[in-house]
Amino acid sequence: MPVPTYDGLFNPLLRALRELGGSASIAEQESAVARILKLTPEEEAEIHRGNRTKLSYRLAWARNYLKRFGLLENSTRGVWALTPKGSGVEAVDPAEVNRVVKAQDVARETAMPNEDIVLDDESDSDWEEEALETIKGMSAAAFEILCQRLLRESGFIQVEVLGRSGDGGIDGRGVVKLGGILSFHVKFQCKRYKDTVSPSAVRDFRGAMVGRADKGLIISTGTFTRDARAEAQRDGAPPLDLIDGDELVQMLKDLRLGIKVTERTVEEIEVDKDWFLSL
Repeated sequence: MPVPTYDGLFNPLLRALRELGGSASIAEQESAVARILKLTPEEEAEIHRGNRTKLSYRLAWARNYLKRFGLLENSTRGVWALTPKGSGVEAVDPAEVNRVVKAQDVARETAMPNEDIVLDDESDSDWEEEALETIKGMSAAAFEILCQRLLRESGFIQVEVLGRSGDGGIDGRGVVKLGGILSFHVKFQCKRYKDTVSPSAVRDFRGAMVGRADKGLIISTGTFTRDARAEAQRDGAPPLDLIDGDELVQMLKDLRLGIKVTERTVEEIEVDKDWFLSL
C-alpha cells in the first residue's frame, strides 16, 4: 500500500509507540510504522523532497497534530513519547483530531496573524537540504576527504583515504580508541548517493572488509532502505555502522564543519517593583 496521508498515520503511529514501550526516536517510529503498514522497501524509501521520504514527512505532520491534540510530547533529544492522556487512548478519530487542531489554527491566526506553524522535527530542514545538495555536488574524491575530516574530528586516528588503491568498495581506514586503551580498526566506505543504499551494497562492503578490520562503516549522502539497515545488523554476520545523509549533516553541524552556527541570546526582562518602592 502507498504511504497514507498524515491523518491516516495517526493510529499506526500511536500503535507503534505503544509497541515500543511508550517512547521512541523518530527512526524507531518510522521503522515500526512501516512494519505495521506492511510497506514495501520501495514505498518506505519513496522520496518526498530532497533527502526526506514521504513516510518521514507525513509522520512529522502526524506527530505535530497528535502533540497539539494532547497525546504526544517530545524532548530536546528527539525522543517522542505518549502523554498520560495518550497512554490511555487506543485509537483516535482522525476527523476529530483535525477539527480540534484546525480550530487551534483559527484561534492562533486571530491572535497572532502571519505566524507560521513549524514542525518540531522539521524546523531545520532548509539548511539540511541545502547542505546535502552541496555535498552531493562535490566530486567523489572531495567527498572522501570530507569523510576523512569528519572521522578525525570525531576522534579517529590514523585516518587514511585509499583512493584508487582501495579495493572491494573500501574507500578508507582508521583507528578509534576507547578510553585510550582499546583500539578498533575500521574500514569505511563513502557513498555520494542521491537516492537509497540497497542491502546488496551493504553485503558487498561487508564481504570486502570482513577479516580485515574490527568494524565497518558506510557514510552516505542518501538513505538506507529498511532491508539495508537489517542487513547491516544481521545475526551471524559482522555488524556494520551506517551514517545516512541526515545524520551526516547533523554531525557536520555539531562539529562546525562547513556549517556556520550563530547562537543568539534571548533576554527575559522583568520589572522589579519592590526595587522601585524601596527608593
